[in-house]
Amino acid sequence: MTYVTDPIGDLLTRMRNAQSARKGDCNVPWSRMKEQLCELLRDNDWIADVSVYGEDPKKYMTVTFNPEKPNLELSRVSKPGRRVYKSMQDLRPVLNGYGTAILTTSQGLMTDKQAREKKVGGEVLCTIA
Repeated sequence: MTYVTDPIGDLLTRMRNAQSARKGDCNVPWSRMKEQLCELLRDNDWIADVSVYGEDPKKYMTVTFNPEKPNLELSRVSKPGRRVYKSMQDLRPVLNGYGTAILTTSQGLMTDKQAREKKVGGEVLCTIA
């Protein structure tokens, strides 16, 4: 059994690798945080769908990519060795509003736009373009 020290980074890498191999979807181990992140991506039309399957000790997620969208540029910002926190005043639009940053805040996972509307800051997990 392998142990992953950065599960969010592993999710993003699996998604990048699957898209570069021209796959329509990819399977990743399940966690609540990963499911919330993928649902946030789905709600903002970055991916087509996310579905969870399996029993509790061995749950997996299938992330289905949006065929109309080009390959996502996923980059991990806050890493286990260096956490990156931004206050509401420091949050800037990614690629002049064409991209999205995902933050974990005291009010849950949200995009940078939602965080600015709610006037909260938090840890910047990743950026999507």
